[in-house]
Amino acid sequence: MSGHVLAVGEALVDEVHRPDGSSAEHPGGSVANVALTLGRLGRDVRLGTWLGADARGDLVRGWLAESQVVLVEGSAGAERTSVALATLDDAGSATYDFDLTWEVPAGALPDAGGDDAPLAVHTGSIAAMLEPGAAQVRQVLEAARAASTTTYDPNARPAIMGAPDEVRPRVEALVQLSDVVKVSDEDLDWLYPGTDPVAVARDWQRGTPALVVVTFGGKGAVAVSDAGEVEAVAPRVEVVDTVGAGDSFMGALIDGLWEHDLLGAARRDALNAVDAATVQNVLDRCVAVAAITVSRAGANPPRRQEVGL
Repeated sequence: MSGHVLAVGEALVDEVHRPDGSSAEHPGGSVANVALTLGRLGRDVRLGTWLGADARGDLVRGWLAESQVVLVEGSAGAERTSVALATLDDAGSATYDFDLTWEVPAGALPDAGGDDAPLAVHTGSIAAMLEPGAAQVRQVLEAARAASTTTYDPNARPAIMGAPDEVRPRVEALVQLSDVVKVSDEDLDWLYPGTDPVAVARDWQRGTPALVVVTFGGKGAVAVSDAGEVEAVAPRVEVVDTVGAGDSFMGALIDGLWEHDLLGAARRDALNAVDAATVQNVLDRCVAVAAITVSRAGANPPRRQEVGL
């Protein structure tokens, strides 16, 4: 199946601080990590982002180019490249602080009526919440639905997004513009304290989305669709850190739907009618990709041959 995916959102540098006092800088950013995963899985992917013409921007650009991610026009318009300070605990889990700015480059506006319309448009995380870019992201999703599958991962960053009561309605609005949603149990616990995450997924899926997937870290994931609920157990691996794991899962989710010819507005009815066996196949692919990512440092998703696809 030919075509491409457009990812719209932040690319930045993760400054990672480990419990032993060591630190390192890795290129990253939630949406950039999704694009990187798709590139490494052999997909044609383009990224609309907001980088500076500086050394950190060069680091990110080189990292993306090595995985065949193409930056759309205008993605180098920022005054400086954004930075996320990631502090790891003894289990490898990260908490974040941020120094960033975000706008949608003009080249990221999809041509819904053109021959080069993307099969899917993905966004999420900081890009969907931080102004002035967040309002533009919503416009991108609204425009994209005419020709493309729309995908969204809230990937909440409480340190920068604000209070849950303020964020929740904005997340729910984006969910209802999306055909596919991936969300972690931690995100849902923050947005809906004390609520069963799968129950939230069921509520979301009764609206626009054909598929809502909840990830549970090392325990795996549950997908909710009209075909019912499907669960995948995560492979057991030695965790180095969890940086980029959810994003690699999201990239693998888009890749799996692509593999089953379920991307593009013309395939929306087929996506809405997806059967449980297909969802299981896609979900198993996702947990395999994420497991490899957590087994090594930084946002370093596998290439297609490493997953055996």
